[in-house]
Amino acid sequence: MLLKHLCLISYSRYCYRKLKLARTCSGLFAKRGYSERKEAPDFAQFPVERIRNFSIIAHVDHGKSTLADRLLEHTGAIKPNSGNNQVLDKLQVERERGITVKAQTASLLYEYKNEQYLLNLIDTPGHVDFSNEVSRSLSACQGVILLVDSNDGVQAQTVANFYLAFGSDLIIIPVLNKIDLKNADPDRVTKQLESLFDMDPKEVLRVSAKLGLGMDSVLEAIVTRLPPPDVNREARFRAFLFDSSFDRYRGVLSMVLVKDGRLKVGENIQSCHTKKQYEVKSLSLLRPQEIEVNELVAGQIGLIGCNMRSSQEAHIGDTIHLSGQQVEALPGFSPIKPMVFAGVYPMDQSQQINLRNAIEKLTLNDSAVSVELDNSPALGQGWRLGFLGLLHLEVFSQRLQQEYGTEAILTAPSVIYKVKLQPTKQTMKDGKDVIFINNPAAWPEPQRIQECFEPMVMGTIITPAAYLGPVMSLCIERRGVQISASNIDNDRIMLQYELPLCEIVIDFHDVLKNISSGYASFDYEDRGYASTNVVKMSILLNGVAIEELSSIVHLSKAQTIGKSMALRLKDIIPRQLVNIAIQACIGSKVLARQDIKPFRKDVTQWLYGGDVTRRKKLLAQQAAGKKKMRMIANISVPRDTFIEVLKR
Repeated sequence: MLLKHLCLISYSRYCYRKLKLARTCSGLFAKRGYSERKEAPDFAQFPVERIRNFSIIAHVDHGKSTLADRLLEHTGAIKPNSGNNQVLDKLQVERERGITVKAQTASLLYEYKNEQYLLNLIDTPGHVDFSNEVSRSLSACQGVILLVDSNDGVQAQTVANFYLAFGSDLIIIPVLNKIDLKNADPDRVTKQLESLFDMDPKEVLRVSAKLGLGMDSVLEAIVTRLPPPDVNREARFRAFLFDSSFDRYRGVLSMVLVKDGRLKVGENIQSCHTKKQYEVKSLSLLRPQEIEVNELVAGQIGLIGCNMRSSQEAHIGDTIHLSGQQVEALPGFSPIKPMVFAGVYPMDQSQQINLRNAIEKLTLNDSAVSVELDNSPALGQGWRLGFLGLLHLEVFSQRLQQEYGTEAILTAPSVIYKVKLQPTKQTMKDGKDVIFINNPAAWPEPQRIQECFEPMVMGTIITPAAYLGPVMSLCIERRGVQISASNIDNDRIMLQYELPLCEIVIDFHDVLKNISSGYASFDYEDRGYASTNVVKMSILLNGVAIEELSSIVHLSKAQTIGKSMALRLKDIIPRQLVNIAIQACIGSKVLARQDIKPFRKDVTQWLYGGDVTRRKKLLAQQAAGKKKMRMIANISVPRDTFIEVLKR
């Protein structure tokens, strides 16, 4: 009986707590403006004429994420003054660095002249290393907001993003941000936009994303200036896959722009690229939190979950259609060419499987990274990864550690060279007289090489006139050739230099910021290959070449780099029982040499007298032993030494 009463008391307490929790949640939702009876709007009923797809493009730190936050607040997607900044920057690396590295999407509802519009916003990165994200985002848009800082004015990436949008035939809405700053000069920046891009000053909007000033004018311009998407809801279903991500429970999630028709949960879809079929398990929109819907219609941007498990199945630029239907594939993307390569190895070979899984999942989220298997006698089995730039490489390695908890060794970055070989019977038979090399270990013998080519870029530098001399000296030092120079206004100059890619991937941007007190900006684009005089520099330890330490350098800088490498190795390699000669060589020519002295042992310390011949005899035996050891000894180089030398 007592047990029965105790059970009744426990059950009544459970019911009371449940009722109290329900009332609390109901009051919380009511306070935030939600109602239990209020249903989510039916996004599938929005006519195409009231849908706008747009992106925000700008230079780094011109306020893209802040403007996106204010637009989300102004349209009711998030609560104002919630204290949550950079809502669309969901990655930890984005919040730590204060930059956007991954394009994010949000669907906004905006009422204009008593009609509700669906605005699909895509926030894009601003750094040149993530231009791949920008180009993919622009493929799903009809217009862009070109955001410019009223204080700093037009920067190098502003110019690059403008021509990227202009080349895609998109409507451009110029917006000046940070007009509330003390040193802001909107009139000067408006003249820059007019002189560089031939923009009408009357169409330039002025806002303060931090204070929320001018948000209505931006939203009205999106509705009135941008056209609706060119889609057909009566045709067969076609969707354009322009981004993807990985969820540990649902597998690969595909971000698509629905071009034609409509798609419902439970239908079967097929990929034009892989020909594989899937059942649609979930459909959702981002507001910016994920909201599940039963249907996606033409003109909308949404997520498709269909239990896609492998990263190779989600091909960026693919066309998705219903199974059993024949449709014409949509034009995809031209493949992105990686420009910087680095080796990635696990700290311990027991962690190789975890690192491999992490790289596979992360490359799904970042399709610009190329992956090839690599093997090093010093570091073991690993991968050779290709990136769009040095910041891209740094962010990728940081995400490997933060999102997947893996510790990886990254070797020093290098670029890909083109080598034309001497015609031989083998090359004439295979038809491969030109090879591409990104690893010094694969460099052919000098007698086989007919001509070498290195990748070039067209660099655009915008700098104040006061720093023109140091900036030009830096470009000349890095083997740059000036193409053009033009005045933006009375204080700023835009320079264009043709530069070797290998000269800018390491520290060019940091040095440029240093000599210009942070005012100069830099952007570059691929310029193809140019003939050059590059050689393989080998590192020898007591006459034995160590392939892991070799590098490809320009002949004019080989001696400087060789001396620096020899001095660094002298400090890193531990002393041993024999003398170690460190040599930097090109072929048989020695460019630099450093010696690591051996440990010294006094073999005569036990002598306490006697004839001097005893001392000479012991010293002669020691000299003979050292000579024999030098002939047969192997130089023991610890793995940590390779890590210190090879990593950035």
